[in-house]
Amino acid sequence: MALPARQQVTYWGIAAAIFLLLLWFLGPVLLPFIVGGAIAYILDPLADRLEAMGLPRAAATAIITLVGVTLLVLAVAFLIPLLVQQTQALARAAPGYFEALRDWLTLRFPDLVAEGGIIREGLADLAEMLRERGGALAQQLVAGVFGVVNALVFVVVVPVVAFYMLLDWDNMVARIDNLLPRDHLDTIRSLAREIDATLASFVRGQLTVCLILGTFYSVALMAVGLQFGLVVGAVAGLITFIPYVGALVGGALAIGLALFQFWGEWTSIGLVAAIFVAGQFLEGNILTPKLVGESVGLHPVWLLFALSAFGTIYGFVGMLVAVPVAAALGVITRFLVREYQTSLLYTGRVVPPPKTDDKEAAE
Repeated sequence: MALPARQQVTYWGIAAAIFLLLLWFLGPVLLPFIVGGAIAYILDPLADRLEAMGLPRAAATAIITLVGVTLLVLAVAFLIPLLVQQTQALARAAPGYFEALRDWLTLRFPDLVAEGGIIREGLADLAEMLRERGGALAQQLVAGVFGVVNALVFVVVVPVVAFYMLLDWDNMVARIDNLLPRDHLDTIRSLAREIDATLASFVRGQLTVCLILGTFYSVALMAVGLQFGLVVGAVAGLITFIPYVGALVGGALAIGLALFQFWGEWTSIGLVAAIFVAGQFLEGNILTPKLVGESVGLHPVWLLFALSAFGTIYGFVGMLVAVPVAAALGVITRFLVREYQTSLLYTGRVVPPPKTDDKEAAE
């Protein structure tokens, strides 16, 4: 006899509460395991393909781990120091840019930026704040990033966790499947497949899109000679998971910097704008349809809410688990809506049984 629905809801609610409490108290401890698990999940299809080509699972996992660690070491040695250097330089240069913008507005639109006006005072205050706190903010940002994701975690713990989880991924999935309640096995498997499809489309696909576009923007902007091109490209690629926002924010930042750097050189400014037009075309017509799909059931507003809520409550660890939790809640919500639309509460009437003739009824 199956448990009553109320008891099942109670047990699942207790399990969810325990998960949230563990995330609250053990967040820093769980960080390398969450990152390692995420890496293993992302790379599992690649390991499956290598297995299909005839490689043992252990050999496939070892090859993937070796390539990943090599790329990480190269990034730490060459890319990250340059990115940090440009970020700090941009923070130091920002006050000068705002002062130049204020002077230009004063010259072109003296009535708009009158002495003592709101716009003039606002620009002056913003420039002063950036001058006083911009460098310190950049230093704190860099220190915070490397404090959370330090070299020990990435070089030692995360690769080890990712290696063993990737090696044993299929066995772990099978063991979890054996623990599922038998009464709801088909339903849970169906929901799990839908959640996996959503995550696979969004996380794997969108991560690839962000990486490709971030590399394209950074290389192209540095090629045309834009200062801080690496930072602008990284920012634009990082927020590409929000449709149009990455191109708009990155494009506005890049064109604004280009106007200060290339004023009068309209060809260079046009090239900077053309880079983001090309990137938007590439994303909308090639990358996103091929890698992400038309619809993954993860609305950008819902994703931003999940990132904000979990980031505020649980910090960096919360932001890592926000996407899978948002995907799972979205799938479960759609399932509950479908169940509701077939229920008596929604239809308002009992569906009559199929009709039978009198002879069949008598028999």
